[in-house]
Amino acid sequence: MSKKKKQELVYALITVIITVPCFVFYCSSYEAGGFNVNIIKSSWIFIPIEFILAYLCEIFIGSPLANKIAFKKANPKNTHPLIVELTIIGATVFIMCPLMSFLATILYDGIINVGIYNGDFTNFIINFIPSWLQKIVLNFPFALLSQIFFIQPIVRAIFNRISKSKFKTVSI
Repeated sequence: MSKKKKQELVYALITVIITVPCFVFYCSSYEAGGFNVNIIKSSWIFIPIEFILAYLCEIFIGSPLANKIAFKKANPKNTHPLIVELTIIGATVFIMCPLMSFLATILYDGIINVGIYNGDFTNFIINFIPSWLQKIVLNFPFALLSQIFFIQPIVRAIFNRISKSKFKTVSI
């Protein structure tokens, strides 16, 4: 495996480690009508499942497609690095938010709340698209703003610290 591929996998891992708990707590708080200690206690069961799903989606779908889209719009050779970075973040959110909202709708609405366990599969099918679209609308602003102003700056700082000692190359 190339050094660049290892760096991409580590960067995606750090991103998912930070992003998944933020979104699980955010979505659970929205559903419960507010954030409290019980949200943290009850949400930890879902974090490993969503972590695996998010990491696989990021490395196989999100990152490759986001880079393709971003580099069509912002050429790194003649575009300011900040614009390139924001374009990549925007493209990643544009791909990952609907994808993870889709998976969350299946997981929470389909498996946990109504679907398979309660035998109410028809209700799940009828409400799937409206529920999925609602999750996208609720998650997208949080996803975009948190990635730009909070998550990616932290991820870059952690990655740069790791990359100086482990990879000995310039960060992504």
